[in-house]
Amino acid sequence: MGTVLYLGAQALVTLLQVLPLTWVARIGRAGGAVFYWLDARHRRIALQNLKLCFGDVKSELEIKALARENFRRIGENFCCAVKTAGMDADEIRRCVEVVGAEALENPPSTQRARSLVMAIGHFGNFELFARAAQLYRGYQSATTYRALRQPALNRLLQSLRAKSGCLLFERRSDADTLKTAMSEQRIMLGLLADQHAGDKGLWLPFFGRECSTTAAPAVLALRYGCPLRTAICYRTGLGRWRIEVGEEIPTHDKGIARSSAAITLDINRAFEAAVRRDPANWFWVHNRWKAARSHIPSPKFKVPSPKSGSSEAISSGRGSGG
Repeated sequence: MGTVLYLGAQALVTLLQVLPLTWVARIGRAGGAVFYWLDARHRRIALQNLKLCFGDVKSELEIKALARENFRRIGENFCCAVKTAGMDADEIRRCVEVVGAEALENPPSTQRARSLVMAIGHFGNFELFARAAQLYRGYQSATTYRALRQPALNRLLQSLRAKSGCLLFERRSDADTLKTAMSEQRIMLGLLADQHAGDKGLWLPFFGRECSTTAAPAVLALRYGCPLRTAICYRTGLGRWRIEVGEEIPTHDKGIARSSAAITLDINRAFEAAVRRDPANWFWVHNRWKAARSHIPSPKFKVPSPKSGSSEAISSGRGSGG
């Protein structure tokens, strides 16, 4: 079965990479529209999530229209991610605009060049962040991953990502290798931080409701003394995207390290603003507000100041997240 899946996936990859990007985008959108009707489970999750976040400002018809467009976007992004994985640097620059990279390329004269942690999410064609070395001059892009259960499919995925020049670190086995790279190279480490983090996550508000959130970007930025920023990939047209780099998120206040919870809450706020700006651009089919077995939702939620340096737990669920 693994061989069959691998051959089928490889054939699809080959087909998508030889077609023009706009054709691939249209194929993906058509496929996403079909899956909206076929995939009842994920359609239900998307509708529930959208009602949770926008039910007070959007009608049921508007929410259904958003869900349909979201499935089209997901199909477009997945297919285009396969296509862009095989494109060269010049081709990438023709379909991707980068805003805010100047602050990365020209750090203040008092700030030595060092590695950077970038909190990213499932916005637009998020696989484009793997091309960061070609989009942001002076950095070696890197990310962490968890190997797929199917070894053959995992090899295929890794081969696609490897073409980008992005360094890949397996979360469970490459901690020491990552530490060395962050210390000795100028690494831009992109970490997905917008999905349910299970029992080990920090319980923080997102759209006003607690959800388990990974603290990994905050933890690693503090651990390696790196600046921390967010980056969002927006769709600007058919097979076209704009990556916007956010303002630096402070990891210290008056020389004292902020808590991982306070830093991570700033990331959640940045992600929420991006979702509100273009709701169809996010990955609504993920059960973001799923409860963990060990967590009891807090009856009252105390939100700290964005610049708070307190290490006090923000909710009853304190976790490592990283």
